[in-house]
Order: sequence, then structure tokens, then C-alpha cells
Amino acid sequence: MVGLAKSAGQSALSLSFNLGGMLAGTLLAIHLDIFSLAPWALALFPGILSIRGAIGGLHCGRLSTALHIGTVEASYTKNTKNFYLILYAVVVLTLGCSIMMGLATSLLGVFLWRITIIDFAAVLVVVIATMGISVAFISPITIGVSILSFKHGLDPDVTVYPVISTVADIIVTACYFMVLDTYFLLTPLGSYLIGLISFIFSLIAFYILFKNSGEIEFSKTINEFLRILILVVFIVNVTGLILGKINQIVGSRPEIYIVYPALIDTVGDVGSIIGSTATTKLALGLIEPDLSSIKQHLTEIGGAWMASMVMFTIYSLTSFFTQVATATSGFVGLLTQLLTTNILAVSLIVVVAYAVAILAYRRGWDPDNFVIPLESSMADIVTTVSLFVALTVIA
Repeated sequence: MVGLAKSAGQSALSLSFNLGGMLAGTLLAIHLDIFSLAPWALALFPGILSIRGAIGGLHCGRLSTALHIGTVEASYTKNTKNFYLILYAVVVLTLGCSIMMGLATSLLGVFLWRITIIDFAAVLVVVIATMGISVAFISPITIGVSILSFKHGLDPDVTVYPVISTVADIIVTACYFMVLDTYFLLTPLGSYLIGLISFIFSLIAFYILFKNSGEIEFSKTINEFLRILILVVFIVNVTGLILGKINQIVGSRPEIYIVYPALIDTVGDVGSIIGSTATTKLALGLIEPDLSSIKQHLTEIGGAWMASMVMFTIYSLTSFFTQVATATSGFVGLLTQLLTTNILAVSLIVVVAYAVAILAYRRGWDPDNFVIPLESSMADIVTTVSLFVALTVIA
């Protein structure tokens, strides 16, 4: 019971930062009108969050494990070669994922929205510019939080990704709408400016790739992440389509849009806690690389799940009453919808995160290159589908 209470306490502390995700949701609710300028923009939004979460998850997972085993120092200035190779890989993967997502969304748009060549170029430069600007802010924060938590005796496997995922969602959402506003509202100068930012970031990423392609650790990180990239891109595009369906259902219910980023954040964070603690235990030899060893992980699972239920309840309260609503029945309905979403989504993501950690380790891969990137993307679609089911079944 002591271990469960400690796990729940640390998880609750980490997940409490997801309240900031409601700021990202508020930005989404405020900017709904801009999606009328480009039908692909709404479908692209969860993809932006998911890809940023996948890459950020890789960064957090690698740093957390490296701090535990000593291949990265808890230092803000001088650090190991491994530390810098991880950072360089994050920059290159950000460009690669941006291009892949832009191409996939454009291809999907040919059939759904009949996008033109101009639209194709817009999708590509908007994605690359958004991701390039955001990585310049998010990566230093990721490093700072990882080192700070480790120095203060907190478990970075439990604390870092939940904190960073929320901060990243706020930053990337702000960057996305800033880029969209600049591109569409400051014509024609805005489109040229966004194109220039995309070009500069692409040059930086290609330079890093060329300079470090001979480094084994760098190449391994890139190659292992690329093995799941197509799956991740497919998942995020499906998530965007489902968000469009939710938009048709909820209509003018801003409380749903306000909690949406916080919901996918929290479910992803639960998965990251389960997966990241498992990868560290595997690295230290504390559990066997077998799916049955999940029984030795029930403390972490129970603590994280309990904390997520508390957070979903808080989201319901905050979102409902900030809309100046007074009907108690309306609050009970929203709470029921969100708790149903939690049960459906978390039960699946726990299994996914643990299974990916075990299976990647057994194949001789670095689990940190797979667990959080894959489970965070899965968390987005699982949460979105669960929310869609809850909204459909519970009126």
C-alpha cells in the first residue's frame, strides 16, 4: 500500500501539469473559425500534437534511462557525447516526421477535400515551420526538467514526460495557430515568411544528418524510430478524421474542445509512466522481459490510473463551470462521458505500453526508441475513439 500511495502521489504530481493542456484546448476553441479557411487544418491538428508527442517521448525516454544508468550527466552545460547525439536525432526526426505527415495529409486530402498543388505546399510548409519553431523551445525545456527532477530525487521516468507533454502541447498549439494566422491572414508576405522558416529548419536538419550520419548511436536512434514512423503517421491521420467526426457531434460545445488536449495528454502520460518505468527496470535487470512480469508492475499501473481518474474529474469540473453553466445534470453527463473515456482508453494503453517495452527489449532494440513514441500516438487515437464512443453512447 505504501508503494501504491507513493506511485499515485508522484503520478498525480506529474499529471497535475495536464491542467495546462486545457490552455491548449482553449486556444483550439478560440481558433475554430480559422479551420474554415482550409479544411485540412483541423485534421492536421491532432497529428501535430501526436508527432510532437512521439518525438518528445523519445527524447524524454532516452534521457530518463540515460540519467539512471549514467550515460548522460545531470548537467546543464558540459555533458556526454550521447547527450548531444540524442538531441541531434530529435532535430532530424522532427523534420522527417514533418515531411511524412505533410505528405500523408496531402494524399488524404486529395480524396476528402480535393486539395490543390498550392494546398499541398501549404500543408508541408505549415507542418515543417510549426514543428521547427516548437522544437527550438521544447527541447531545452525537456533537458532542464529531466536534469532538475533527477537532481531533486524524483524519478524522471514518472515525472518528465507528463510535464513535458503538457508544456509541449501548449507550445506546439500556440505555434500552430501562429503559423496558420501568419500564412493565411498576412498574405502574401505571410506565406513567404512561413516558407522561409521551413527552408531554414530543413537546412539545419540536413546539416546535422550529414555531419553525424557516421555515429552509431545517432544512426541507431534514427533507424529504429523510422521503423514505426509509417505506423505513427497513419495513426495520427486517422485521429484527425475522428476529430472531424467529433466536431460534427459536439457542434457548439466548447467544453469538449477545451478538455480534448488534456485528455489525450493524460492517457499518453499514463502510458509513458508505465512504459518508461518498465524500460528502466528492464535496463537494470529488475524484471524479466516477459509479458507475465506485468504482475510486478501493478503498483505503477494502479498509481498512475488512480491519478488519471482524479484528473479527468478535475477536467470535468473546470471545463464545465468555466463555461458559466449551472445545470447539475449537464455536469454529471460530462463527468460520465469523460470517466467512460478514461476507462476505455487507459485500460488499453497500459497493455500497449507494457507490451511494446517487453517486445522491443526482446528483439534487442532500445525500448526507449519505441515505447513512448508509439504509445503516445496510440494514446491519441485510443482516447479520441473512446471519447467518440462516450459522446455517442452517453448523450
